[in-house]
This record gives sequence, structure tokens and C-alpha cells, in this order.
Amino acid sequence: MKINKELYKKELDFYKKITEEKLEEYVEIKYPEKIYKSIKYSLNAGGKRLRPIITLEVCKMLSGSYEQAIPTACAIEMLHTQSLIHDDLPCMDNDDYRRGKLTNHKAFSESTAVLAGDALLSYAPMIIIDKTPKTVSYEKIVQIIREYCIAAGTEGIISGQIVDIESENKIISSETLDFIHEYKTAKLFLLAFKSGAILGNAGENQCEALEKFAKYYGHAFQIYDDILDEIATFEELGKTPGKDANTHKATYTSIYGIDNARKEIKRLSDICYDIIETNNFQSNILIGIISDMTERVC
Repeated sequence: MKINKELYKKELDFYKKITEEKLEEYVEIKYPEKIYKSIKYSLNAGGKRLRPIITLEVCKMLSGSYEQAIPTACAIEMLHTQSLIHDDLPCMDNDDYRRGKLTNHKAFSESTAVLAGDALLSYAPMIIIDKTPKTVSYEKIVQIIREYCIAAGTEGIISGQIVDIESENKIISSETLDFIHEYKTAKLFLLAFKSGAILGNAGENQCEALEKFAKYYGHAFQIYDDILDEIATFEELGKTPGKDANTHKATYTSIYGIDNARKEIKRLSDICYDIIETNNFQSNILIGIISDMTERVC
């Protein structure tokens, strides 16, 4: 599919700037300063801000406006940041670097990092409730909070993480690998897409299409991440490369190999492109986030 790359970059930068400005506004440093500094350290560590960008773009694509989605988009980035803080802990993946900086528990302490993650987990829904414009109905806010809780809990990233941990040093089935990808990665993308759809007044068919897109894109994104762990440098990743292999994690590349991983990304990407075309979704960003993956690793 065709993409206006110049417009795509401008749109990404625009949404990213909005997200980062609002995250700065929403989280003020106050007593006890250490916990707020720890939270802001990870929130301000950079990253593509892909999930909030998706939320803002889907909302704008459907309704013509993104403003009503800003608090939710920031809340989703807070949840994503929480998952990274806890994922990096010694009891989890035990990583020293994230986005080119020391991980939270290395910059502060393990106990502070645990509490910073816990704080973000509860802070995010408060932002949705307190900061969403009054023009958005309480019914929609409750819907979004429910989707947030699903993604954050045992119906989402927690189940993905526990199965991922339990699968280390084991030969697992394709079904188990699919479960890890769907729950650890795709569920958070699903939250971003569904939240944008709710706030953008999506119809039933549009919601179903975006949910399918989120699922296929989430699976492709995790396989893409697995490939990068094997082929990218520290400077490109911002974290230690080859960590999955060193810890004997069950990944798509470790089970099927890089060539098959590339083929699977291409297959899933083609499905996503078809969803965009079939539903006449007018979005450079939806096209661009797919092409970014395929151009880099396929």
C-alpha cells in the first residue's frame, strides 16, 4: 500500500510531542520525591510512543478529532512503562538497560522500581477519569477503564508474562507461543486500538476490524522484536542484544528460525494491509507502522 512518508513522519512526531508534553504535565514531582522521580525517569526515557500514537490516530481517523483521547493515550503509555519497569527486574528478565539508559532498578533500587511500577498501574486510570473531557460520557470512560483492567491483569500482560517465564528452557507448542505473543504483546495494542475506537465513536464493524488488526499486528510486532534481539546492536535496541538466546527464552526465531520469522511477519502484515483496504481506513500511520517493520527486517 502507498504511504506518504513525509506526512507519516510529521504525524508521528506530532502525536509523540503531544504525548510527552501531557505526560510531563500529568506527573508532577512532589513528596515523597523519590517515587515521583523514579516514575518520571522511566516515563521520560524515550521510546517510539507507539501505543498512544495508535490511540490518538484511531480516534482522529474515525471522528476527525484526537483531543478527547489524549488522557487515555497517556494512560496506556503509563501502563506500557509499568510493564517495562517490572519486566526488567532481576526476578523477571534482569536487564540493566532500557532505551539506552540504566533500567529503573539500576538507576534507583529494586524496591523503588517495584513501587514505581505499582504507582503507574493505579495512576493511569486516575488520569483517564480526571482528565478526559466532560464531553465524553461516563459510559465510555467506564468502557475504557474496563479495557484497561483487562489488558493490565490476568486477561492480558500478566498471563503473557507468567507463561513466558515458565517457558524458558523448554520446548513449547505453537499454541503456547501464540498465547505468549497475544497476551504479552497484542493485548496492549488491542487496548490502544479499542480505546481509540470507543472515543472515536466507531461502529460495530469498524470495532471488529480494528480488533483483528490489533491482534495480527501485535503478533507481528513480537516476532519483529524477536528478530531484532538477534540481529540489532545495543545502539539500535537501547538494551542488551542476544538476551533472549542467553536466557533460553522461547521465541519465534528460536523455534522457527529467522527466515521463517520474516515470512510470518510478511504474512501477518499482508492481513493488516487487507483490513485497512477492506474497511477503507484512511491512515498513513496504520500503513506506516506495518511498513516500518517489514522494511527493517524482511
